[in-house]
Amino acid sequence: MKLHMQILIALGLGIKRNWHIFFGIIAGVLVGIFLYSHSGSVSSSVLNFLTFIGQMFIRLIQMVVIPLVVSAIIIGITSVGDNKQLGKFGSKMLIYYGILTTIAVTIGSVLALIFKPGSGASHYISANIASDVQTHVANAVQQQQGKILDMFLGFIPNNPLEALAHGNMVSIILFVVIFALALAKVGDVNRPIVSFFESVFAATMKVTDWIMLFAAPGVFALTASAIASFGINIFGPISKYLLVLLAGFAIQMFMVYPIFLRCFSKVSAPILFSAIAEATMVAFGTASSSATLPLTIACCEKRGISHKISSFVLPLGATLNFDGTALLQTVAVIFLAQAYQIHLTPYMVISIALLAIIASSTCAGIPGGGLITIALILNGLGLTPEQLVAGFAFLFTIERLTDMLRTTLNVTSDAVVAATIADNENEINYDLLNNPKAYEEIA
Repeated sequence: MKLHMQILIALGLGIKRNWHIFFGIIAGVLVGIFLYSHSGSVSSSVLNFLTFIGQMFIRLIQMVVIPLVVSAIIIGITSVGDNKQLGKFGSKMLIYYGILTTIAVTIGSVLALIFKPGSGASHYISANIASDVQTHVANAVQQQQGKILDMFLGFIPNNPLEALAHGNMVSIILFVVIFALALAKVGDVNRPIVSFFESVFAATMKVTDWIMLFAAPGVFALTASAIASFGINIFGPISKYLLVLLAGFAIQMFMVYPIFLRCFSKVSAPILFSAIAEATMVAFGTASSSATLPLTIACCEKRGISHKISSFVLPLGATLNFDGTALLQTVAVIFLAQAYQIHLTPYMVISIALLAIIASSTCAGIPGGGLITIALILNGLGLTPEQLVAGFAFLFTIERLTDMLRTTLNVTSDAVVAATIADNENEINYDLLNNPKAYEEIA
């Protein structure tokens, strides 16, 4: 049997295990279509109520993200103990994430340049506005390069407490990693602090278990409100853009990840995809990798990947590794350039790809985060989102659906890297991973 069919069967088994979440997604689509088609007769309070339920679910699970990330990183780094081993984990993680994200932006660039998804949207753009945008790009593309250094400087928090208060995840991660490395270096004197964060982690995971009892209605409400807002017919004008994204996501999911696992580990892609099925379905429903992080950790730890690896790799991945987002941003920016008839040179395409890698690493793991940080890439071209309002209208039309897809890819990528490193370091229980009947239900 071909690998792709095995993966689909594995995902099917995961759906069977978690039928309530899958039912929530399907029911949400059907109810959303009904609400959209009867928007004149259905009270807006119904849509508002669905939006409220969905947002409440996201807020509940995001509530535990920062304590989970902080405690998981500190436990993960200090539990490694050996500084050489810690450096090996970190270097492998960065290399693996770098490989996957580079492949993702390459796929996005090639598909967007071949199929030109933005060409069909060009007649919706005013000729005068398009000309003005082209002039800005021609004059400012070189002047914006220096801002990249300022962005890197912004990653360093001058006040860690302020970064915590504002939820600046990259700054939080940077400080916590440095703090955890210092704790690992000082030896046994760190035990009171480490024990405290072990308690925080355990309590946070218990809160996550409680919240996941609300997963099915939460995913239902989010899906229904999204479909009710833009309907199905809206896909017509930008079907090419959507198809290019779908092709890119499919290549990354069903070709790149299995090949990566086969090249760098002994982990079976179908089995891993089945093991993390709850996390990927919740990722699709919530469009938030941060909200899905507690469940991703739970899936990996309860199905064979050691706590040492999952608590170190997954929180960092949920903050820094967004190859699905990088692919989406690359295609989206090239779509905008084509819609405004901007001539893309090879240098500009490479710049877009590199900036997409950087922008995706600064992206918050929340719904809409992927399109928000596109501004950083546009700055590299001398543009702002305000200059491309008509083009962004197309992107935001299907933003919820593309958010769901890219988040599913992001979460899968984190699990793939965690499983690969766990295999490399003999930190994976294959008896548990290869025996789906022994899986403990997560949600």
